[in-house]
Amino acid sequence: MLLRFHTALGTCGVTWGAAGLTGVLLPGTRGPARAPAGDPEAVPGPVRDAVAAISALLDGERTDLRWVVLDETGIDPFRRSVYAAAREIPPGATASYGDIARAIGKPDAPRAVGHALGENPFPIVVPCHRVLSSTGALHGFSAPGGIVTKRRMLEIERAPGFTQLSLLQC
Repeated sequence: MLLRFHTALGTCGVTWGAAGLTGVLLPGTRGPARAPAGDPEAVPGPVRDAVAAISALLDGERTDLRWVVLDETGIDPFRRSVYAAAREIPPGATASYGDIARAIGKPDAPRAVGHALGENPFPIVVPCHRVLSSTGALHGFSAPGGIVTKRRMLEIERAPGFTQLSLLQC
């Protein structure tokens, strides 16, 4: 099922199955062709709660989304470990690709971490936008809007170095 909802970032969406969320869609992302639009009345409580929490986070609340259950069926162990480590970064904080690589016991794998985050089917819930280069630069955000979207998400969360709105948002 697919449920679209409005946020401060734009229209987002979630897909889900019996085991949890199967995807999070940022504004501009097309939903899966096979997922019928969800009847808001039939949306399970945990999905409604996840949508409310995602909306709150994108409204600037420091909402922790680690409780949101994800269906990681088909995701290999390396990517699962990367996603789990990224979920430990709290709202308003950042880490580097190298930090994530070290956290999962693969200190020589920051590029592989970046690749795994580029395939992240759960943006926002797996906060890949909080992962930066070792210099703090914004690189590699594969969602629609690219690094402009990544910067906007960090501004919303008031992450250090991203507390002022960019000129593109005025």
